[in-house]
Amino acid sequence: MTTTLPFHRIAILGTGLIGGSFALAIRKQIPSVAIIGFDRSEAAATALTRGAIDKIAPDLATAVQGADLIYIAMPIAATIESLPQIAAAAEPGALITDACSTKTTVCKAAAEHFKNSARFLGGHPMAGKEHSGIENASADLFRNAPYALIATEANDDPRVTAFSSLLNAIAAQPIYTDPETHDWAVSIVSHLPQLMSVALARVVQDETDETGLPLSLSGPGLQDTLRLAGSPYAIWRDILLTNSTNISRALDRLSQAIDYLRTQLTSKEIQHEFEAANALYQLLRKQK
Repeated sequence: MTTTLPFHRIAILGTGLIGGSFALAIRKQIPSVAIIGFDRSEAAATALTRGAIDKIAPDLATAVQGADLIYIAMPIAATIESLPQIAAAAEPGALITDACSTKTTVCKAAAEHFKNSARFLGGHPMAGKEHSGIENASADLFRNAPYALIATEANDDPRVTAFSSLLNAIAAQPIYTDPETHDWAVSIVSHLPQLMSVALARVVQDETDETGLPLSLSGPGLQDTLRLAGSPYAIWRDILLTNSTNISRALDRLSQAIDYLRTQLTSKEIQHEFEAANALYQLLRKQK
């Protein structure tokens, strides 16, 4: 099944896990669309080999020229640094969107540069893997995943509506929000779990002695809980820097919850915490 949408030439800036997966998903739905990629030579070459892109652009400006959809899938700092050049080279009617994990800083920077008819739309796919790179990209990465859009659902820009329809076509679930609300929300449901995994890994490492205990006694539960610990710091550096206030608050809330559990270890009242946790887990399962 193919989809017809008003995007004919798409520039993918950053052909790693997210950019590569987006390109593969679009290729699956719109085989005829032209997709131009820009990235480090090795990553771009792999994206070309995998069929995610049709052509490798020699530079960012060349990639952007003639594109009616520009998808930025680079780290936050690199995205912000690239915005002036993208704004200068973008077609007047183009839609520019990003996939950065925090939105307030990026959207403020974009507002300084996109003042003509080109439209910047902040975005964030809540999808990923602990292993990055085009090698791990998948056309189904966004399937059933929430996808934040920094806009109102009742917008009057047909380009935003078209992009939302494109997300629906690749089975992603658009959720409209503002930058500040987004950054608060992801600090709880994304950034906090990552740091929890890092902290748990530190405790296990520090407690493991020369005999290998307690690590050698661990079962699949620990591995499941530590899955996020496999995510590299390079991905998280900019996230932590640009959302530190929200993340600090999230850590405070977690600390409070842990302190409460400590006071209830010998009380039957702790059963209520398990029941609440079970209910939330079942709710998450129903959403998938």
